[in-house]
Parts: sequence; C-alpha cells; structure tokens
Amino acid sequence: IFPVSLPNLTRLTLSHNKIRVVPASIANLYNLEILTLCNNQIVELPSSISTMPKLKILNLAINRLSSLPRGFGAFPVLEVLDLTYNNLNEQSLSNNFFIMDTLRALYLGDNEFEKLPPAIGQLKNLQILSVRENELVELPKELGQLTRLRELHIQGNRLTLLPPELGNLDLASHRCVVRMDDNPWVAPIADQLQIGVSHVVEYIRSDTYKYV
Repeated sequence: IFPVSLPNLTRLTLSHNKIRVVPASIANLYNLEILTLCNNQIVELPSSISTMPKLKILNLAINRLSSLPRGFGAFPVLEVLDLTYNNLNEQSLSNNFFIMDTLRALYLGDNEFEKLPPAIGQLKNLQILSVRENELVELPKELGQLTRLRELHIQGNRLTLLPPELGNLDLASHRCVVRMDDNPWVAPIADQLQIGVSHVVEYIRSDTYKYV
C-alpha cells in the first residue's frame, strides 16, 4: 500500500519481483514521473493508475496482462508506454486507449495482436511504434496519419502487404529506423526489401503498387 506521505517521490522501480496486482493506492504517488514495473507477474492494473497527473514513463513489460482497465488512455502527460511481452490483443485496447495526446513511444511487441485498431491514427505525436513479434496479418491505413513517426518495428509478424498510406510518412529518411523482416511479404515487397527499406517505401508510393 502506497501512502500519501511520499510527495517528493518522482521515480519508482519495482522490477523483478512477483507482483501480481498493483494496488489502487499507487495513485497516491501524485508526483511520480517514472514507474517501472517490468518483469513481474502482473495480471491486473487499477483504473486509478491513469489518473497520475505527472506520470511520463510507464514500463509494464514482461508481465501477464491480458486486459487493461477502463479509462487506461486517460493519462494526462504520458510519453512512453511499454507493454512488451504480455498477453494483450486488439480486444484488450478500448477506444479511449488512443486519446493519449502526449504519447511519443508505444511498445506492444511480443503480444498476441492480429490487428491494430484504426484508432491508432489518433496518436498524432507518436514517434516510435513497436509491434514486433505479434500475429499481425494487416496494418490499418490510419498508420499513415502518424506523421511524426520515426521508428517502426513490424518484424516477426504475418504481414503480406502494407497499406499504401504508409507512403505518406517519411520512413525512407536516413533518420528513421524501420524493421520489417521475418514476414511473408508478397514477392514485389520482398524483392524491394532485399535492396533496402527505402526501396519498399518508394514502391508502395508508386501507382504500380495500387494494383498488387
């Protein structure tokens, strides 16, 4: 149980324990900016966690989450959210998950996603998106609305095609990181990928791609 009497605490790391449930009193730590709960056995989060007014970084990687509490997207200033290595899928994310205007990095790798909700296009400030090692069979065209995206990890899925709207993004820039290997791409994309990711981006921008 977290007391109210820790007003100066800004960072809390409770990694590598055997925590299963995070108590609602975590919200008493109202000045907390960084909360690291990775490598536990967490199966449940309190809805109060998203009311923490100053929380900027939340690391919940390597746990056992299969669902998220209602209102999870209400974090007022969250910038980095790591949910890697859990048991999450598209049903785990409610629409309000994507109202986090301040989110810059979202890590959903090593989960059980087959699709990403179209509402992901609402994360206008997102710069890093990792959905590697899932079961994704397609990507939503709304990813093309994430104009600030500079890092995209989609390797290790079941993707065969890319939405042409991804061509709206500046992913061919040398400043960007794109990983898309280990997918069963259709031959034209696979051929371009052998030359380089920038060639894939140019290809999906072409008129030829629209008829694949």
